[in-house]
Amino acid sequence: MDATTTPTTPTTPISSDTGARERLAHSLQQMVDEADHLLKNAQRSGSEQFNAARDKFEVQLRHAKEELRRLEDAAVYNAKRAARATDHAVHEHPYAAMGMAAGVGLLIGMLITRR
Repeated sequence: MDATTTPTTPTTPISSDTGARERLAHSLQQMVDEADHLLKNAQRSGSEQFNAARDKFEVQLRHAKEELRRLEDAAVYNAKRAARATDHAVHEHPYAAMGMAAGVGLLIGMLITRR
């Protein structure tokens, strides 16, 4: 991602963060490549080119941080939404929830005692 590229900003929370993870991984890989390139050229180039490369790297780092923040916000939003849905389901069907919890506890107990 260069200085002219602007990251995409989703207007709604990410339902599947696979694409966002891939974008973040790609962005981080570009930053690593740019840092490698910067270090290789630092010895050969003047301070003006070094400053330009550093500025470009800082822009990429800022974009990666923004993408990471968006991923975190989406994860928090999805976790809260799942918690609300679970809370609603448990309040709507308390006996079914207790039965499921007992079944899961029984299954875990059986698996533990098998060892």
